[in-house]
Amino acid sequence: MINMEWTIQSTCHGMTIGTYLKTEKQFSRRILKAVKFDGGKILLNGEEKTVRAVLKAGDKLSVTLPIEKNNTIIATPMPLDIIYEDDALMVINKQAGVASIPSMHHPDTSIANGVIAYYKEKKLPYTVHIVTRLDVNTSGLLLIAKHRYIHSLLAKMQQKGNIKRRYHAIVEGILEEKKGTINQPIGRKEDSIIERTVRSDGQRAVTHYEVVWEKDSYSLINIVIETGRTHQIRVHMSYLGCPIVGDDLYGGSTCERHALHCSELSFLHPISNKHLVFQSSIPSDMLGLTEKT
Repeated sequence: MINMEWTIQSTCHGMTIGTYLKTEKQFSRRILKAVKFDGGKILLNGEEKTVRAVLKAGDKLSVTLPIEKNNTIIATPMPLDIIYEDDALMVINKQAGVASIPSMHHPDTSIANGVIAYYKEKKLPYTVHIVTRLDVNTSGLLLIAKHRYIHSLLAKMQQKGNIKRRYHAIVEGILEEKKGTINQPIGRKEDSIIERTVRSDGQRAVTHYEVVWEKDSYSLINIVIETGRTHQIRVHMSYLGCPIVGDDLYGGSTCERHALHCSELSFLHPISNKHLVFQSSIPSDMLGLTEKT
């Protein structure tokens, strides 16, 4: 079980528990429903209550979230490069070639499979909610929520652009503008399930970039994304005529991985409200791709 407790402040005196949880703690209807009907519990000053109970300043409110059942993700032990972990979330440094979540092609070898195995080994009552997914051949920092409440808070932060991600990419070619913003909408390419493209009726997509160095016919660029569209960086760099090394789907060369790495992740912790910043160095295998292409 996952337990949370709060002391009621004077500004919330007179609220019902339901109103407090929805407005002050951003509980969704779905999560409240799970607490009420799936084995959760609400205690007010140690006594079990319903969401209709009225709060007073100084009250102690405790909510127990029911354990989420995991009937689909296979537990697969694997090495995990855990950068940070607490009771709410974890940050993992993902290797290239490893999927974030299970799929038809990666049913039991994804990061999610490894995390489930890790929880079982540690006897932790959590499941996996990937917040900032990375493509299979992209490496770097991956944010995971440990339960549905934290996932809902982080998802709202992500929608508002409050989870910041910085990437490094090696692209083919030399960019005319050494610093710029690509503001081009992205949508699904016709007759393709996977491929995306810049199209006028697509979703808003904004990518900021700056050249770090140039070598022969390659450029290392620093990238910050405002939006998180599928394949956004890959599509935008291809649109500029400088596809990412190794990204043959969007015009780049063919090699064992994409030269794309999530090197920085920053956000306010949804519980402690502390500003967290995590960094990951560009892996050597990515830097060596320019010698292999």
